[in-house]
Amino acid sequence: MIKRKVSAKDHLLSGVNLFILILFTFICFYPLYFIFINAFSSGDAITRGVYFIPQEFTTIYFRSLLLYPNLLNAIFISTMRTVIGTTLSVLASTFVAYMVTRKDLPFRKGIYHYIVFTMYLSAGLIPWYILMKSIGLKNNFLLYVLPGMISAWNIVLVKTYIESIPPSLEESAEIDGAGIITIFFKLIIPLSIPVIACITVFGAVGQWNSWTDNFYLVSNPKLDTLQYLLYKCMQSHMTNVQNSFQQQDLGASAKNQITATGLQDAMTVVTVLPILVVYPFMQRYFVKGIMLGAVKG
Repeated sequence: MIKRKVSAKDHLLSGVNLFILILFTFICFYPLYFIFINAFSSGDAITRGVYFIPQEFTTIYFRSLLLYPNLLNAIFISTMRTVIGTTLSVLASTFVAYMVTRKDLPFRKGIYHYIVFTMYLSAGLIPWYILMKSIGLKNNFLLYVLPGMISAWNIVLVKTYIESIPPSLEESAEIDGAGIITIFFKLIIPLSIPVIACITVFGAVGQWNSWTDNFYLVSNPKLDTLQYLLYKCMQSHMTNVQNSFQQQDLGASAKNQITATGLQDAMTVVTVLPILVVYPFMQRYFVKGIMLGAVKG
């Protein structure tokens, strides 16, 4: 084996590339890290400026959030919409993707082209609002899970993946007497785990971060999501937010440490943390699913 001699120019180029990558990583990571360290710093330290490590470490903001009106209920609503909404979306989108791959489906190509067409043209916010209200989804938990059951992007991704599965497997199952539902649950889904895991990540992140449907169509505080609660906290006047928390039973010294900025940062950490915990475990499926679902083999 011939070893290639590495020149000083190659070392310089590698060093420059490494520096650029490290700088880019820092630029992407630091804003989130900045919020994290602020959430554990005292109000006085935040006012002076916190840049690299928490100053005057405190957990007062997180203890305050536990007393925030409707917070625990909002966490429950966000969790339920993420679990139920993602499950329904994955099952529905995968089933539709499977059906448009079947050659015996009437108007198969027309249905698929119509689904793809919806990716390029949307009716807009006002027709969407009128439709959701007319079918009874205003102030209804189903608003969070029903409209997003069918995703055109997910259908395209899964359809392409399913088409890479040898048709002989499905034909063998049909010869053995398996119906469409049996083939779907016992053959298609087990063979499509990578792409299903991929769209599950898409769906879960989208559901957890969604708040606009809550903003436009839900006025019942019991149905508020965690993200919308964060939005209201961020939009509130800093003095009003701070005063509302200072009225809580946290002790006189603790009350003086509370600032609206710290509370907003702490709530941001609470909303982002679940995704940061789950995403690394799904990342390998995410990359594999995208590659296999985007290229027909």
